[in-house]
Amino acid sequence: MTMDLEPTYQLGFRLRCDGRYSEARIELQKVLDQNSQHVNARHQVGLILGFEGDFEASLSALQALANENPNNLEVQYDLAMTEMMLGMFDEACGRLKAILNVDPSHEKAQQQVSYC
Repeated sequence: MTMDLEPTYQLGFRLRCDGRYSEARIELQKVLDQNSQHVNARHQVGLILGFEGDFEASLSALQALANENPNNLEVQYDLAMTEMMLGMFDEACGRLKAILNVDPSHEKAQQQVSYC
């Protein structure tokens, strides 16, 4: 029987936002155990990897997710920010500009593209 994943995802998301990464990962993994392609759960796990200091794993997870979901601007934005943090400025700036081509009103991308 498949459980309703949304409450579990929301709990994982809130825990991640509160900086409770190991607890968040447990909840998000429950979602992924039921649906390994759950974009939002994969996104949050990718962010947690970076917050915990595994920048290469975070970059890899976010790149894979961005490649699979080119129209998901939040994934694209978080990948751009990870690239920026890792010194991949050309990649990050290109990604930020691509986000703005799709959504010129994307406020976070507008703010960050000023560093390009």
